Amino acid sequence: MTAQSHPSTSPPLVRLPLVRALAENWWLLLLRGIASIIFGILAFVWPGLTLLALILLWGAYAIVDGVIAVWAAISGRSGEMTPRWWLAIVGVVGLLAGLVAFASPGLTALVLLMFIAAWAIVIGVMEIYGAIQLRKEIEGEWWLILSGLLSIAFGVLLFARPGAGALALVWVIATFAILHGCTLIALSFRLKQYRPA
Repeated sequence: MTAQSHPSTSPPLVRLPLVRALAENWWLLLLRGIASIIFGILAFVWPGLTLLALILLWGAYAIVDGVIAVWAAISGRSGEMTPRWWLAIVGVVGLLAGLVAFASPGLTALVLLMFIAAWAIVIGVMEIYGAIQLRKEIEGEWWLILSGLLSIAFGVLLFARPGAGALALVWVIATFAILHGCTLIALSFRLKQYRPA
């Protein structure tokens, strides 16, 4: 059942801190989703991509995603950081992960893959936490939970099969990025309808 509002008042959901904060910045989630899909498509269309090039491409994606997540956490008219601290953690972890990928060329590809796997699991846990908080304010919201579960599954898969062939690994990473991007885009459009007038 949807909440009805009078023209002079905002819908009740818009007054809830987390919904208001995320709805004001719904387009930042959209940008995160688009960046993830672009990364996935680039990984698919470059069949000769080496593992090192893939990690550097992923590093660039992680930095962009991290910047957007931090921006989403600290921006908005409400100025309430408390309900969005998990989004700030997602952004900071993404920034750090991307910087490590660029700053540590001496690390072996296997160590970097383990780092990417750990990043995905941390991001997934934070997204699930954020989804649980969001579900307290929006009935039936599950896109962010799905995004978190995909991230955790991706991280576990990388930990479990780090020695998979380079091409298979590129496909796994690309598939994850596209699916993750689709869930973020779906969530952004769901939040868009709760924007304050």
